[in-house]
Amino acid sequence: MSTSAETPWRQRLGEWIEGPVPTWTIVGLIVINAITLGLETSSDIMARFGDPITLIGNLVLGVFVVEIGLKLVAWGPRFFRSGWNVFDFLIVSISLVPASGPLAVLRTLRILRVLRLLSMISALRTLVEGLLRAIPGIGWIAVLLLLVFYVFGVMGTSLFSESFPQWFGSVGASMFSLFQVMTLESWSMGIARPVMEVYPWAWLYFVSFILVCSFTVLNLFIGLIVSTMQSLHWEEEEEKRTASEEKAHRERVEVIETLRALDKRVIEMERMLREK
Repeated sequence: MSTSAETPWRQRLGEWIEGPVPTWTIVGLIVINAITLGLETSSDIMARFGDPITLIGNLVLGVFVVEIGLKLVAWGPRFFRSGWNVFDFLIVSISLVPASGPLAVLRTLRILRVLRLLSMISALRTLVEGLLRAIPGIGWIAVLLLLVFYVFGVMGTSLFSESFPQWFGSVGASMFSLFQVMTLESWSMGIARPVMEVYPWAWLYFVSFILVCSFTVLNLFIGLIVSTMQSLHWEEEEEKRTASEEKAHRERVEVIETLRALDKRVIEMERMLREK
């Protein structure tokens, strides 16, 4: 009996806490909290305004605790079925760690509260979900990239280790040098041209590596992420379309049932009039 009485109340509470006003209020507080955490890193600012900044941080944390508490009351154990709710719960829990004692180092993780924006803003949430979904494909591209690095690393060690041991003295050193070449950071004047002064044909080695890695393999990462995001967007649009169709179907069923009930009442009234 009590459960049925509490269900509508909890449902209304859950709908309210997920509404636009509380949601954007929390987003604003997250931004304010991020600013205060940044100000706390300045000793001069803390010497002048330390007490107000600390008070603001504590008040914001208190609001976060109340928010999580209201969600727990509204949804009960179902709260932990959502990964984003668990994420928020852990971040707020870390923020409650005492400022002194053996766990004081965890206080530095308070800045993770800023990451709550990922769960509060749907656009950011979609981006993160897309990245997580792309992780298996990214892993295989990383394996391909590692193979390319290893092949060119062995080749570079065999070709250039004698004259340039600082860059190509071992397979590990060669792969690290190739990583610098892949990023296109000072690769020409810093590595390629000095090597070409001793080995004029070395441009073939560096240009082919850049074409394979920087212009081909790395673009696979971009293509995979874009494809995953597009697929996720299509799924969300399909879910919205399905939900809209189901809602329209329910409305049609309700209208038909209402018309049938009215038809029955009209027939009943006609029967009563004939009897009179």
